[in-house]
Amino acid sequence: MSEPNPDPELLVAQRYSLASTRAAVTIVAAWHLGSDLPSTLIGWSEYRWPLVALGAWIVYSVIGVAASMVLLDPARKLPFGPWAAGALALLADAAVIVACRPEAIMAPANWGWGSVGWLALILFWRRRSWPTDLGLFFLANAIVMLVGMAAADSLDRVWIGKFLVILFGSMALQAGASAGAHGFDLAARWAADNSRTLARAEAAQRAAEQVHADRLRRYAQARQAAAPVLTRLAEGADPSDPDVQHACAVGAARLRRLIAETDDTPNPLLHTLRACVFDIEKRGVVVNLLTAGTVPPLALEVRQALIEAPLEALARARKQARVTLVATATQVIISVLSDAEEFVLPSPDGVHVATQVEGGLLWIESGWTAP
Repeated sequence: MSEPNPDPELLVAQRYSLASTRAAVTIVAAWHLGSDLPSTLIGWSEYRWPLVALGAWIVYSVIGVAASMVLLDPARKLPFGPWAAGALALLADAAVIVACRPEAIMAPANWGWGSVGWLALILFWRRRSWPTDLGLFFLANAIVMLVGMAAADSLDRVWIGKFLVILFGSMALQAGASAGAHGFDLAARWAADNSRTLARAEAAQRAAEQVHADRLRRYAQARQAAAPVLTRLAEGADPSDPDVQHACAVGAARLRRLIAETDDTPNPLLHTLRACVFDIEKRGVVVNLLTAGTVPPLALEVRQALIEAPLEALARARKQARVTLVATATQVIISVLSDAEEFVLPSPDGVHVATQVEGGLLWIESGWTAP
């Protein structure tokens, strides 16, 4: 079974997040290949032990590849924690310092201490405490470099000045890149959250407007069902007149139908039909209701059109009536056989209505067929 698609806003946020992580990995790889490797090869003569520097570059590369794979695929995990990998990176940094000649301690050949912060950027990327982790890593890196400078007897004012310039320059680039990428990711998630909130608010507003429109429509339908009868009675019509009684019965049945249609039921058409039958039975009419099949989902307008003529026939019944509902997946037929008098049939859209009078009984059929 396929999983449901996530929200479009979430997809956008995930794409922005993936783009920022890819950018971080690209920067680290470009720096290591475009700066550290040339510095190692060009400064080969400035090393006391050049193979140690090359080995440190390889170790750095292995850590970078492993951290990048984990960063780009959250399903993967490092065989050791990010701080263990960070400690190994600091050892590689120290190895480059040890490999350099004392006079080359500030030369480009000693690339490790200025570059290792990029590796920390992707190692601590997904940790919530990444600012603290980076700060501690930068501090440890500075201590490693100061120890190397002390061992090379390079702690005079000039060397300390160079150290501070390179240290803060590299830290500013690395910390700024990390903060910018995380801020970009956070902004994308905020935008997605705000978009979802706005979409929910708009959906709630549309639902409220639809409910209000439905209420107005039902009010108009109820008024249309009751107004003619009430107007006739207000104008002095005789309540004992059979025509007036029939009109009152039809209006009451229509109101009953409107009330029944507001209920949430699995089969609203049958529910409405039963409510109308119940209303007719209260007048003493014997009604036999028969059903066959399962009614397919029908729009409210179709249900109203389908039941209009049967409702009229039931309302005009005097002593007895039989109602039959037959349904298939593509067709619904409602037929009424009653002792009502013949009347002018309504002709609603979307359904066909037929009638026949035989033996003093009125037969009406109302049918709908799927298009």
